[in-house]
Amino acid sequence: MGCTSLFAAGRVRATIEGDGPPLVLLHSLLSDSGSFELIRAPLAKHHRVIIPDLPGFGGSELVSGGLAAVADRMAQAVREAAGKERPVILGNGYGGFIALQMTIRHPDIADRLVLADSGAAFSEPGRAAFRAMASVSAQKGLEAVADTAMRRLFSPEFQDNSRELMQERRAAFLRTDANVFRAACEALAELDLRTKLKSVAIPVLVLVGEKDEATPPPMSEELATSLPKARLMVLSGCAHVPQLQAPRQFLDALIPFLTQTEIH
Repeated sequence: MGCTSLFAAGRVRATIEGDGPPLVLLHSLLSDSGSFELIRAPLAKHHRVIIPDLPGFGGSELVSGGLAAVADRMAQAVREAAGKERPVILGNGYGGFIALQMTIRHPDIADRLVLADSGAAFSEPGRAAFRAMASVSAQKGLEAVADTAMRRLFSPEFQDNSRELMQERRAAFLRTDANVFRAACEALAELDLRTKLKSVAIPVLVLVGEKDEATPPPMSEELATSLPKARLMVLSGCAHVPQLQAPRQFLDALIPFLTQTEIH
């Protein structure tokens, strides 16, 4: 499984496995660092895979100040964990928003980005969904939004055929700190990074599941069109966490981008 280390003055916990160029994996809001379990070992054959718990999740301390503060905390942790090399940073969902915000605020933080099922801003219905989840969870707890969370992560067909995984993912979601979840929902409902995308000068691979209801494909299409050096790939049959639903398909899309020496 690799070793566990602390970064950013002991405030960010990360699991590290493998040797080679650093690759940082940032998890989604509705999941946790365990969502990379099916791709961790294959990637560790050729990379030093660094999987942090985002602030307020798992073993990482909470940070106040919104997504900008989260991005700054993670930038500090990434620099410490990657050493002198600039890593590839992959963010899924919420982790993708953090990765993008981090790159905008710290332009030298990454060699390239992978933004999986993410975006730069939500539509009004998307913002309303986050506000609703924040409100319901505040009144009734995370259990009251667990079904909604699972539906945003996985398609109904996948849920029906993967009962054991669904129980595991539901349990992981329910371990989330309710206050952290609400704060993140409220922050995502207000976030709009579209005017800053032209400043991202590094290559970006934009991945999206064709059945993603949480961050629908049009968000990724807009993202890929607006970034100066981006390429879009749609993952057939997948929803919000394709690395769990179709790990081989996810790796087949990801690995060429990781190993390509020249990207235009």
